[in-house]
Amino acid sequence: MKWFDAFASNTLGGTGNQLFFRDGDAAVRSGRIYYRIFRGGKYRYSLLFSNIIDSTYKVEYGSCCNFVCDEWEILKVAVGRCRSVTCETAGEAEKMTILTFDGSRRKRVKPGEFFTSDPVELEFERGDFLCYEIEYRGAMFPYHLESILPTFVCENGRWVPDKRVPAPGMIGCDRKVDLRIGYFGDSITQGIGTPPNAYTHWCALVSRALGDRHSYWNLGLGYGRGQDAATGGAWFFKASQCDALVVTFGANDVGRGRTVEEMKRDFSTLIDRLKARGKKVFLQTVPPFDWKDDYLVRCEAINRFLVEELAAKADGFLDIVPLLTDEARGPGMSKYGKHPDETGCRVWAEKLIPLMKEFIG
Repeated sequence: MKWFDAFASNTLGGTGNQLFFRDGDAAVRSGRIYYRIFRGGKYRYSLLFSNIIDSTYKVEYGSCCNFVCDEWEILKVAVGRCRSVTCETAGEAEKMTILTFDGSRRKRVKPGEFFTSDPVELEFERGDFLCYEIEYRGAMFPYHLESILPTFVCENGRWVPDKRVPAPGMIGCDRKVDLRIGYFGDSITQGIGTPPNAYTHWCALVSRALGDRHSYWNLGLGYGRGQDAATGGAWFFKASQCDALVVTFGANDVGRGRTVEEMKRDFSTLIDRLKARGKKVFLQTVPPFDWKDDYLVRCEAINRFLVEELAAKADGFLDIVPLLTDEARGPGMSKYGKHPDETGCRVWAEKLIPLMKEFIG
């Protein structure tokens, strides 16, 4: 997509298609999501959407990586600047601007479609929120069940917290950047474990330290698997638009029963595919996740492989296990929670920042 030549992410919040929901009566629905802006200024904005599920949430939900959602319809999308918002109370934007798609405010979304809104000029100060509001209807919609961004639906004229809103895959901005940096991983990359809407997850801390001459796209996704990333599907397609990727997978691969040999093949394939596309890759080990028994055995085995073999294929590497393990509790035990809290993310970021500065040059 030539769109990526002009537009790069301008928020540090994680967003993606984690699951789908069905609407039995196909009523017109309205939703809002709020994204904190990273770099202030006046730029053209365009939103990227996908009608494909990125990674497998739970097989029993019927949703899996590269699942193509059915057709649905956008009736209206509007965006505006909001000074503050909480996850309990929807903020009101100062002014809402209607977005169009190929000149039309309506868009019939086709199965498996990637598409973008027409550019509009917007001005934000750093730390403002972009309020995204959508009216939509149909039988099936992709959404992000575990998003930690403020997300609401309108019920009886009131905005109430609810995640069932089709979300943009990127808040695109046409500012010039030196490098497009992506964070490719699971819920730990997404930021789960830190307070919702706080932007204190490890990759947000790293991004702020590296500065706004680069852009940062948080492709972390709850339940995300390296197995799914390695398929080369929709999620990988998005990641491959970045110049450099920080890759951190494994918790869900171990937790969902992937064998050591399967994980070796998955992770090797993923790194090989990224390198074949000319991407710089910074690789990290599988974090401690209160592993026991066979889970611990497999996690330790795949981490040995990452340290002793796969790290050599990467442009940068960090073994995060010593940073995040509670030695008093034993191997595989998390010191700051299975999903690292703010303290754990700060410890992680402080170690990673100087390595990332070397990595990006």
